[in-house]
Amino acid sequence: MTRSSTSLGLVIALIAAATFGLSGALAKPLLESGWSPAAAVTVRVLVGGIVLAPVAVISLHGRWATLWRARWRVLAMAVIGVAGTQLAYFGAIERIPVGTAVLIEYMAPLLLVAWAWARSRRMPKRVVLVGSVVALAGLILVVNPGGAARLDVLGLTLALTAMVGCAIYYLVAAQPSEGLPAVALAAFGLLLGGVLLGAVGLFGLVPFTTSTADVAMFGGTVPWWLPVLIIGIVATAIAYSTSIAASEMLGSRLASFVGLLEVVAATFYAWLLLGEQLTIPQLAGGLLILIGIAFVRSEKTDVAIEPASLADLDADRL
Repeated sequence: MTRSSTSLGLVIALIAAATFGLSGALAKPLLESGWSPAAAVTVRVLVGGIVLAPVAVISLHGRWATLWRARWRVLAMAVIGVAGTQLAYFGAIERIPVGTAVLIEYMAPLLLVAWAWARSRRMPKRVVLVGSVVALAGLILVVNPGGAARLDVLGLTLALTAMVGCAIYYLVAAQPSEGLPAVALAAFGLLLGGVLLGAVGLFGLVPFTTSTADVAMFGGTVPWWLPVLIIGIVATAIAYSTSIAASEMLGSRLASFVGLLEVVAATFYAWLLLGEQLTIPQLAGGLLILIGIAFVRSEKTDVAIEPASLADLDADRL
């Protein structure tokens, strides 16, 4: 991997984090107006997939065989990266504090470091270990779980499941494209994931309610479809496609550490759009995450070994 491609990958990853982070500030008013979390996520994912679909078709240039060859990667993205991770997270926040659930899920980069260590049987370089600790400390400051978390075994298990799903998302996204454009993986992963989420809601496995009431936003009220479209286009279509593209360029480990900035972006948007308090510890936490990313980035070499398939992941690429 050249220095210029890594720099471009970092820029794209920052765009992904900034757009992903927007979803929380826009989804909260929807939830307050009567939407259930599962319904909001399902509509978000389907809108994102529908928006990306024409772009994905154009990008394929009729090379449908490429999509077929990548069918297992697309399926893994849909089932685990899109549907499974989000269902596990929403199940977790029903049983344990949101801050605790977020903190556990976003420990996925540490899981990837441990995975690379186990597969390669080589201890990660000191800069990676230091960066992991610094980034984790920053994440704790930004999320600020606070209070005593209820020791709900199922809730904690679901949060850990979301963490594993998040890690797998980055592993899947970082696989060599083999001719499949990132936008195509994002589009078909979102569409299939949205169908799966809709089926879960249809069968009543999770609460699934929507509302057509106006939503309090931007100092007034707006129709319900406006935040849905913004979330679907910006925080889903753009976010997933750029995140996948960045992961292919950076590898799963570095991309996942940059992804921690999504939490920082979400906190900033909550302050800007919802008037929520932005504290000094949170700002310090954001700085620590940046420092942690810098440590992990410094470990990258100019040449990266690409994995051959999902079944044969190279720990050096993680």
